[in-house]
Amino acid sequence: QVQLVESGGGLVQAGGSLRLSCAPSGRIFSAHTMRWYRQVPGEQRELVATITRAGSSNYADSVKGRFTISRDNAKNTVYLQMNSLKPEDTAVYYCNGDLVTPYGLESPSEYWGQGTQVTVSS
Repeated sequence: QVQLVESGGGLVQAGGSLRLSCAPSGRIFSAHTMRWYRQVPGEQRELVATITRAGSSNYADSVKGRFTISRDNAKNTVYLQMNSLKPEDTAVYYCNGDLVTPYGLESPSEYWGQGTQVTVSS
């Protein structure tokens, strides 16, 4: 089976930067729309950024101008560049994507990663 694997989380001071990466753990046929979510304990998971296969992107208002989502279709990898980080950005960040894999249907199915912790200290 395939899952999405995130990396790049960690501890950073306010005003700093981090770059998250997400890639499938195994062979896939194609990756379509990819997304980054984040979740704080006790709160609902929040959609942070979305990018289509063609490269069109959208952002939550809370991260516009600070975060940039990008992708490398040749590597089936999506990135989240996070600049000017604030303590309120502290959360577990999850990668989510619509993938076509050898183990599923011919149409895209939704896959999740296990999350990576981002902690921003004040």
